[in-house]
Amino acid sequence: MAQPEARPSRPRAVTLSDVARLAGVSPATASKALNGRSQVRAETRERVIEAAERLAFRPNPMARGLLAGRTGTVGLLTSDLEGRFSIPILMGAEDAFGVGKVAVFLCDARGDAIREQHHVQALLERRVDGLIVVGSRTDPRPSLGRDLAVPVVYAYAPSQDPADISIVQDSVGAGRLAVQHLLACGRTRIAHVSGDPGYLAARERAQGAGEALAGAGLTPVGDTLFGTWSEGWGRAAAGLLLDRHPELDAILCGNDQIARGVVETLRERGRRVPEDVAVMGFDNWEILTSGSRPPLTSVDLNLEEVGRAAARALFSAIEGSPRSGVETRPCRVVIRGSTAPLS
Repeated sequence: MAQPEARPSRPRAVTLSDVARLAGVSPATASKALNGRSQVRAETRERVIEAAERLAFRPNPMARGLLAGRTGTVGLLTSDLEGRFSIPILMGAEDAFGVGKVAVFLCDARGDAIREQHHVQALLERRVDGLIVVGSRTDPRPSLGRDLAVPVVYAYAPSQDPADISIVQDSVGAGRLAVQHLLACGRTRIAHVSGDPGYLAARERAQGAGEALAGAGLTPVGDTLFGTWSEGWGRAAAGLLLDRHPELDAILCGNDQIARGVVETLRERGRRVPEDVAVMGFDNWEILTSGSRPPLTSVDLNLEEVGRAAARALFSAIEGSPRSGVETRPCRVVIRGSTAPLS
């Protein structure tokens, strides 16, 4: 009976031990040399790298992470159901971590503290190297505590614990930037319509706007009108302003939805935008700003930069250099057709 043809044996993969043996060092030293650790002398590192090249050694990513005491994964915990704020932060964090170098697990706590704790435990069981916690609003939130086994960075909403590190957008500075843009367009009779005053962002943007007006020797047109974050409120507030202050030449709005409503009422009242009244919003939500007629000038919260900064802070903490306190990142004005210099 004919014997079955023997299958060719698959060549054995080169291991770290093979590299260490050729370089004349221990596997631990070889690992440190290939991972760029500072405890290895330069000549030893060169010898290990040369051995790895000669053997065409390709380290397994998971094994490399385990040797370094890491898994190459982080958790991003959010309560932002729509992803309106968490997705840009996630994109910025992934940019900073490097595509393919760190995997990010995204979990949505849906604003539920119990669900949040469940996700934290699940992420820790996956042995993530750290956590980024993204709030659903800018108000300070409870800390996850100081006893977690991994570092935590808070983004968008700061932690209530000053020992934590939080990366947030500069809402006061954003209010100043917005008014400074309107002033640069020649507007001097500026009103402010915002959203829910229970939100810290609404109060801080109003504070910044007031500071910029005072710095220019001006006072706002009426008090800041607080309401809801909706187009309906924008329409109603614009009507109130026009009835009380027909002389106004600019309206700063707490978000892009409010601004869309303001533009509608101005059009209905026969006021041209921007010729008669300039309008600008906050958040730079593309679906709203580009769909407005004219396209809407808006303050971009620069959330991708918040995400990048949060990732850098987390990486620094993982490397043994944690920071604490609240760090802000500047916003920026995206100019479109709803504001223009007066001739």
